Amino acid sequence: MKIRHLLIAMCVAAVVAFSAGIAEAKDWNKVRVGVEGAYPPFSWIEPDGTLKGFDIDIALAICAEMNAECELVPTDWDGIIPALLANKYDAIIASMSITEERKKKVSFSDKYYSTPAKFVRKKGSGIEISAAGLNGKSVGVQRATTHENFLKDNYGDIIDIKGYGTQDEAYLDFTAGRVDLLLADSVALDDGFLNTDAGKDAEFVGPGYSDPKWFGDGAGIAIRKGDTDLQALLNAAIAAIRSNGTYKAINDKYFEFDVYGG
Repeated sequence: MKIRHLLIAMCVAAVVAFSAGIAEAKDWNKVRVGVEGAYPPFSWIEPDGTLKGFDIDIALAICAEMNAECELVPTDWDGIIPALLANKYDAIIASMSITEERKKKVSFSDKYYSTPAKFVRKKGSGIEISAAGLNGKSVGVQRATTHENFLKDNYGDIIDIKGYGTQDEAYLDFTAGRVDLLLADSVALDDGFLNTDAGKDAEFVGPGYSDPKWFGDGAGIAIRKGDTDLQALLNAAIAAIRSNGTYKAINDKYFEFDVYGG
């Protein structure tokens, strides 16, 4: 009898615990998404305050695939992960590379695009990408990025690294002659700078860089470590928009090639 009573008590406890787990599970019918809004063509803010860009369209498409309301929350890049951890939003869709260092703080979805980094120089400058060519040069880069880490690890002892809060600030200083080179995502540089009036006197130089040691495994959606249910929903949504043509339609709106990568 004692064994029977013990088994009954254990079953009741299991049912109670299971029910509590269901009650605590979050219903993701609304997802708050942290975005940057200062990284064209991936994200920017129109004069009327409207958010535009590849990241923005991807965020809206993923939420639609999840049948969830999407609330976009513009946030400065420097504070974008701390704000996620402070529960100011549920996910970050802001061209954030999936790196081992960031995985110590947050989890990621599968990648939703992958493009290489490149340097930009002034036309006619003759600067080459080598230890000798970069020695004593100044390089503008957005702070707290994979690009900044790459510069520090590979050229930190021979170049002057100038960090900026936004990519646009780096473009302004480069145009004004306050830095010799820029390093950033090649697509962001091409669409957001080289193909504008401000970048008409600039050009790419050197190879593309995509070594996972510095640049991770593509851009993914960052979430808090405990939100494994949201991670599964995001992964399913990414796979769905890749297969149903939605991703291609968004891609082709901004680019002439598939930014998803291999």
